Amino acid sequence: MTQPARSIADSHDMIEVRGARENNLAAVSVDIPKRRLTAFTGVSGSGKSSLVFGTIAAESQRMINETYSAFLQSFMPSLSRPDVDSLRNLSAAIVVDQERMGANSRSTVGTATDAYAMLRIVFSRLGQPHVGPAGAFSFNLAEGMCPTCEGLGRVSDLAVDQLVDVERSLNDGAITVPNFAVDSWYWQSIVGSGLFDPDVKLQDFTAQQWQDFLHKPATKMKVGNHTITYEGLAVKVRRLYLSKDKEPTQPHIKAFVERAVTFATCGDCAGTRLNRAALSARIAGRNIAECSAMQISDLAAFVRGIDDPSVAPLVGNLRELLDSLVEIGLGYLSLDRESGSLSGGEAQRVKMVRHLGSSLTDVTYVFDEPTVGLHPHDIARMNDLLLRLRDKGNTVLVVEHKPETIAIADHVVDLGPGAGPDGGRICYAGDVAGLRRADCLTGRHLDHRARLRERVRTPTGHLPIRGADLHNLRDVDVDVPLGVLTVVTGVAGSGKSSLIHGSLPRREGVVVVDQSPIRGSRRSNPATYTGLLDPVRAAFAKANKVRPALFSANSEGACPKCRGIGVVYTDLAMMAGVASVCEECEGRRFTPQVLAYTLRGKNISEVLGMSVTEARDFFPSGPARSVLDRLTDVGLGYLSLGQPLTTLSGGERQRLKLAIHMGEKAHTYVLDEPTTGLHLADVDKLLALLDRLVDAGNTVVVIEHHQAVMAHADWIVDLGPGAGHDGGRIVFTGTPADLVAHGDTLTATHLREYVGR
Repeated sequence: MTQPARSIADSHDMIEVRGARENNLAAVSVDIPKRRLTAFTGVSGSGKSSLVFGTIAAESQRMINETYSAFLQSFMPSLSRPDVDSLRNLSAAIVVDQERMGANSRSTVGTATDAYAMLRIVFSRLGQPHVGPAGAFSFNLAEGMCPTCEGLGRVSDLAVDQLVDVERSLNDGAITVPNFAVDSWYWQSIVGSGLFDPDVKLQDFTAQQWQDFLHKPATKMKVGNHTITYEGLAVKVRRLYLSKDKEPTQPHIKAFVERAVTFATCGDCAGTRLNRAALSARIAGRNIAECSAMQISDLAAFVRGIDDPSVAPLVGNLRELLDSLVEIGLGYLSLDRESGSLSGGEAQRVKMVRHLGSSLTDVTYVFDEPTVGLHPHDIARMNDLLLRLRDKGNTVLVVEHKPETIAIADHVVDLGPGAGPDGGRICYAGDVAGLRRADCLTGRHLDHRARLRERVRTPTGHLPIRGADLHNLRDVDVDVPLGVLTVVTGVAGSGKSSLIHGSLPRREGVVVVDQSPIRGSRRSNPATYTGLLDPVRAAFAKANKVRPALFSANSEGACPKCRGIGVVYTDLAMMAGVASVCEECEGRRFTPQVLAYTLRGKNISEVLGMSVTEARDFFPSGPARSVLDRLTDVGLGYLSLGQPLTTLSGGERQRLKLAIHMGEKAHTYVLDEPTTGLHLADVDKLLALLDRLVDAGNTVVVIEHHQAVMAHADWIVDLGPGAGHDGGRIVFTGTPADLVAHGDTLTATHLREYVGR
């Protein structure tokens, strides 16, 4: 049950922000009650993150860093003070964001939450036979890890066809590994060994020659008057590119490693990561690897059956942690799931559970859209956890768009009225009841509901999916209608992504537009990624009668000091890198000579500093305008043309990809939670965009939790009934009206409540 909002404390018990000017904030001054739950609302780009993350959380973390000794500070990133006149009454801030938890294959849900550490202690005390202390059950310590795979659970191998072309000779370039071209140093060390005729095709090598060519260990050999060290190609590639202490950084090397390295489950430990001693100890017939592989909801039930008094307090804590993971909607995960494979929303919820068990109180928790990826059924449970954090005496600040979470807030701060230069001001501050009465965009849309379609479109055909069994899917058969808007629903972990991403992407004419990171560097931005920069450079070149390359920050015109990035990065060995504005170009990225060239009174740096909306006015026609129109259509009018792609949220990345694909000839669009990061008012614009795509003859398939998108669909495919092994089945297919009238699923219950209000 949602708890009633508390009364706001006295003014001295407030976080006082005065004159905040980070990014687009227009000298914002606001008081935020401490030990309460405050929701920050407003359209994308209105300044919510600039106020919460860029000002309040940033200053708290900077001041904490200043309490360390000068020696320790020298190893830490130097955080600049936010652009704000004053901040009073701050407490220590803990940011719980949607950043992925990293791709370290040694990090799992169990290690990230400490659940595995507790389980190790339980097995070290109760496991039979007794094999040693808790470290004996750790796959990250020598005493517990499988010696063959060194605790990774898998072993790597090389795909030989990615190393060589056997139909060529060494002189004809048979070796296709980077840096092994004909006449290169590495090539010469192989040919100079005298073991092979360089004019013989590799496929004609004898068995011994093939073995020596690929696998001969480093061996000293006498060649003429010289002694050389020869090692087989596979041996050398492993040493150069696959050793643990060498992470390839060059793009072409990374691409080669991704192509050439294959992984197989370790045969000795069967993927459990542990040695035989650790796997021999059992509690109630199960070893620790079997417990880690169980669905967390099942493991919670197993742990409840452990009643030995010697571990009672520990088991109590473990049970509480597992129950919290279930309560937050992550019961379908297992402790052995790699952290790097979690979605942004899942990663945020795992971090959140970690803080729930913390002994710290009176700290400020900052959340970035904690409802991302959650079915309406799970949002209620997330809300309960936010309230529990508040009730421990903490200040909870939530950047959020979902009305269900805004409704439980004690206090709301609404920013706007628009995005970018049109935002950055406080439109409303007060309780939720006052927000509903306020004349602001969020207040007007808080109770807005999309209606069911009066007439659904008729399919033009079907995309059949047969026998889908990826992850938890149970041999699923379903027909996806063509020429209509289909929404795939179900609780988190029910199998939606497994069904759609596992079955549709490989088919002709299918374009998948998801929230995955965009391949690109710190230099990449919306202008470069969409191809918009090409017509912009051409326009500058034509107006000034010079070469277009001058107007590329990746080419001739780049500032020599920062090489066209605008900031100088100082990489610290063990800490996050520090970025500081380039002193030479003052962040403008180009040389003074290039900045002297203008187009209708603006230089290239000023144009890249424009928002998409401003740029549409500046380029009223031509190819640049068509790209800008598509960016506006997907709700990215507030983005700056030169904003680094690394700063975009998952939802923004997805909409940017959609804008690009809209310029191509596709037949079927697959979108994964496109409402992520969208304000209530912008959801209507998204629905209009989806309608335009379908009315243009396309098929649109959307994986989505937002009831407005469900209500607007022509067809719904609902998976469940639950998550993990409780899901993986089709529980409903039909129109939204049928689901509301006759459905008995969790989705039906929430959609019925939504359209009935």
